[in-house]
Amino acid sequence: MFSKEKIGKGRKGMRVVLLLLLVSCFFSVDANAQCAMCRAALESEESGVQAGAVNDGIVYLMAIPYILVGAIGYAIYRLKYGSKRKEK
Repeated sequence: MFSKEKIGKGRKGMRVVLLLLLVSCFFSVDANAQCAMCRAALESEESGVQAGAVNDGIVYLMAIPYILVGAIGYAIYRLKYGSKRKEK
């Protein structure tokens, strides 16, 4: 089923992926991903209240998809493995 040629090619491919992952960890690209209006609003205020509010909003927007995926994953887990416990 698994020949030595296929196993050898798989290992070589894995080495390439590992090498690319290692190289990408050492080199990073600096990106300015903030729109001009947000940057102007945050730089003009000295107290930092608005900057804190923007950061809180970013965290909120980032957390919602993770919570949804987790809830869906848990529901699927309960549907798949919940009925097996009841049968035993």
